Amino acid sequence: MKVKLTYLLLFICSFSFGQINKYDYKRELLEIKDQWHKVVLPNEIFGKVLPDFSDIRIYGITKKNDTIEAPYIFRFAAEKISQKDVPFNLINQSKNDNGYYFTFEIPTKDPINQLKLDFGQQDFDWRLVLEGSQNQQEWFTIVENYRILSIRNELTDFQFTKIAFPNSKYRYFRLHINSSVKPDLIAAKISLIDFIDGDFRSYNFSSIKTENDKQNKQTIINLNLKPAVPVCYLKIFVKDTFDYYRPVTIKYLTDSVNTQQGWKYSYSTLTSGTLNSIEGNVFLFSSTILKKLKVVIENHDNKPLQIDSLVVKGYVYELLGRFTEPAIYYLTYGNNQASKPQYDIDRFADKIPTTLKTLKLGDEQLNGKKVKSKTEPLFQNKIWLWSIMALIIILLGWFSIRMIKKK
Repeated sequence: MKVKLTYLLLFICSFSFGQINKYDYKRELLEIKDQWHKVVLPNEIFGKVLPDFSDIRIYGITKKNDTIEAPYIFRFAAEKISQKDVPFNLINQSKNDNGYYFTFEIPTKDPINQLKLDFGQQDFDWRLVLEGSQNQQEWFTIVENYRILSIRNELTDFQFTKIAFPNSKYRYFRLHINSSVKPDLIAAKISLIDFIDGDFRSYNFSSIKTENDKQNKQTIINLNLKPAVPVCYLKIFVKDTFDYYRPVTIKYLTDSVNTQQGWKYSYSTLTSGTLNSIEGNVFLFSSTILKKLKVVIENHDNKPLQIDSLVVKGYVYELLGRFTEPAIYYLTYGNNQASKPQYDIDRFADKIPTTLKTLKLGDEQLNGKKVKSKTEPLFQNKIWLWSIMALIIILLGWFSIRMIKKK
């Protein structure tokens, strides 16, 4: 009976841990005291999970060695942009020695903070002033010396005609463009933009290398991140104070192959745009887990820019977990065969408490798997080889001596 009971307990334990052992790694979740807790995913796990994070689970082992699964909601705070277009009437166009004027009437009481213009001209570089008034008698400056421009040729296609300013509520808005040529205003869009910043985490890179390729007229910047992390934000700081407009492409390493000619690297494009002296040179793209970034700046016939620094960021990823039974819980991950879990709590996210205590994570553990060690072939080891050769020589000598004595 004792033997049968022992086998039964071993079977129960192996079954309980079976689900957990499908995952390569685990970290204990510490100090669980409430029903709901938050788990912030650390940088070290991103290179070991699937790109869509579908192989992340929270498993618990009870005192009876039962395996239970704690449901969670996967969350990250991305930036949010909402746009409300505000109706208007273009009521006046005029000109004097100082330039051209366009007056807009806003029939509603809504505030605005963006004016986007569309001109018939394809090449221009103008400075403007935007003013607001309630009665067209007294005008108040909203922005001044604001620059808009458009460049279109065989090398560059760049346009910046968006005027952003603090929330302003006036009945009338007057646009003064300092130009000797009449701006051909085709269309305008007046809007209220509501922008909520995302929750980002900045990443340090282990190395950065900048190279000016004179033959291809490019500046190439290679960044190495350690470990692999999800990236969605890149900001480029340029030292130069002169005006510049350079096409830029941001790529990441997808594959590498060691050939007889050396390593061959394959890159995929994350995003492209224009590095310029007017905007903030911030590039946002779909979050991608990566270790190597490449930034390619097209200089054409211009002097290469002096790159001061770069900032790389990614979203902060969190799990909102529900813990209903006492157990030792683990965050498990690393399973190429896993599919995205389906939990009921996804439909009741509004009932999750707004303030949650963040759990501490234990050290990463290999989940019951041993690292396979590479064993050398017997005769590849020189000590064994020389020992066997010495033994053969001794045996041959011994047999030779015996044969001589017999004769």
